[in-house]
Amino acid sequence: MPTTPTYPGVYIEEVPSGVRTLTGVATSITAFVGRAARGPTSEPITINNFGDFGRIFGGLWGSSTLGFAVRDFFLNGGGQAVIVRLYDSATADAASISLPTGAAVPDNVLQLVAANVGAWGNNLRVIVDYDSKDPALLFNLIVLEVEPVSNRTLLAEKFINVSFDPANPRYLPRVLEQSSDLVRVIKDGSGNWVVPDFTVVVGPTAIPSTSPIAAIPLSGDDGSDLTSLQFDNPGDPLMQTNKQGIYALDKVDLFNLLCIPPYRSDGNVDGVVMTAAAEYCKNRRAFLLIDPPSDWDRKEDARTGVATIVGQVGDNKKNAALFFPRLRQVNPLRENQVEDFAPCGAIAGIFARTDAQRGVWKAPAGLDAALNGVLDLSVNLTDAENGELNPLAVNCLRVFPAVGRVVWGSRTLDGNDRLASEWKYIPIRRLTLFLEESLYRGTQWVVFEPNDEPLWAQIRLNLTTFMTGLFRQGAFQGSTPDKAFYVKCDGQTTTQADRDRGIVNIEVGFAPLKPAEFVIIKIQQIAGDL
Repeated sequence: MPTTPTYPGVYIEEVPSGVRTLTGVATSITAFVGRAARGPTSEPITINNFGDFGRIFGGLWGSSTLGFAVRDFFLNGGGQAVIVRLYDSATADAASISLPTGAAVPDNVLQLVAANVGAWGNNLRVIVDYDSKDPALLFNLIVLEVEPVSNRTLLAEKFINVSFDPANPRYLPRVLEQSSDLVRVIKDGSGNWVVPDFTVVVGPTAIPSTSPIAAIPLSGDDGSDLTSLQFDNPGDPLMQTNKQGIYALDKVDLFNLLCIPPYRSDGNVDGVVMTAAAEYCKNRRAFLLIDPPSDWDRKEDARTGVATIVGQVGDNKKNAALFFPRLRQVNPLRENQVEDFAPCGAIAGIFARTDAQRGVWKAPAGLDAALNGVLDLSVNLTDAENGELNPLAVNCLRVFPAVGRVVWGSRTLDGNDRLASEWKYIPIRRLTLFLEESLYRGTQWVVFEPNDEPLWAQIRLNLTTFMTGLFRQGAFQGSTPDKAFYVKCDGQTTTQADRDRGIVNIEVGFAPLKPAEFVIIKIQQIAGDL
C-alpha cells in the first residue's frame, strides 16, 4: 500500500516482486492397503522405514502379504509409505477392573478395551495402583504388552495421577485417547465413555489399598481374510462419505503410487477391487501397480490373461501398470523357506529409487533397476518370450548374468502396440501426473485475483520459471526451452467472455522424453581403408 507522506524526508516502500515460487510435489509416496496384525484401522498412517511398520502394525505376519510388500518397498529404495489397515470381523479385547471406590457395583468397574482390533491385545496386562499424590481421588494406570510365552515385557505405558473426574486435566479416558497406543476406555452405544464414580470415600479404612489390582484381557480376535467389501462396498453409500476402505486415503493430502498386495487365500486380488482402485487413482492423480495372478506359471498364462486385467481396469489403463512374474524370496516366518511373493512393493521401491536418482521422467527399468532381496523369479523368461509380452503391455522382470534380477519393461496398461496411445510409457504418464499436481497446487494463489494482463504476466513468469527448472534437469526433449515447452496465458487463451464468467485459462505444453526401448546396432564390413 502506498505510503502517505506527512513530513519532509525519505520514505521506504517494499514492493512485491510478483514472483511466487512453484514447488514440485513428491512423486513416489506409496500407499499400501491391506490386512495387518495390529494398528489403527481405516486410518492412513505415514511411515518412513520398516521399523515404523513393525512398531505400529506388527511387522511381518503370516496371515497377510502386506508386511512383505512394505518390506520390499523400503528394501528397494522406498522413502515414504502410507499404510491403511483393514479387517474383517476382527474384535478387540476388553478387560474389567473392579476398583475400591465409594460407588456401588457395577459403578466401580473400569472397562478398558485394546486400542484396535486383533489378537495382539490378548498380550496386554493392566495394573492399577493408588500410589498417587491424592489416593482418595487419583490413581495410576500401568499397561504392559508382554511376550506370549516368556511373559517378557515388550512395551509399557504408565499414566500417573489420573482421575475419573471430567473436570480434571488428567481425566483418564481423554489421557488414554491422546497418549496411549495400547488401550482405551470403553464407550456406550451413544459414544460416551463408561467410567466409574470418581468419588472415593475417605476414612480410616476406606482409603484404597496401595496393592496393585491387575486385569488380563483374553477376548481379542484377528478375524478372517479380507473380501472385496472391505476395500469398496457398492452397497454401502456411506463408505466413501465415512472414508473407509481404499477411500480412507481421502484423509491423506498426497500419494503417488497405490499397491494392494494379494489378500485372498489363493494369493490374488478381486477384479472389482482392481476396478475401484484404478478409478480412485484416476481421481487422485496417482498410479496403480498391479501384481500378476498367482496361477500365472508360464509365459502363455500372461499372454492370454492380460486381457482380463485390462478389462478390470477399464478406461483407466493409462494410470496402471502390470508386472510379471512374481518374486522368489525367503520367508523368515517359515524358517527362511523360499516362496513366491507379489512384486508390487519392490516395484514401488524401484520407482522411488529411480525418482530420487534420476527424476520421474526416467523409466524405472533397465540395468539400474535391480530387485534387491530377490533370490529368483517364479518364471524365467527368454528374450523371445519377453518379445511376446512387451507389445501386450506386460512389463517383464528378467534375470541377466552379472546383473541379477531387474525390471525390464516400462509400459502402462495402455501401452499395447495396437492402441498407439500417447500414454504408452510409464515415465510419460507419471511426469504428466507430476506436472498436473504441481501446477494445481502452485496456482491456488490465482483464485480471486484481478483477471487481466498483470495477472497473466505473473502466471506466465511463475510457470515458465518452474518448467525451465525441469528442462535444465533433463525432463523434456529439445535443445532450448522454447523447443521443450510453452506456457500461454493471455488475451487469446482467456477471452472477454471467459473473464465475464470469472475464468482464466492457462495452457501448458511440453515435449516428453520417451525411453529408448529398442536399441539397434548396425554392423557392416568395409573394404580397405576409409
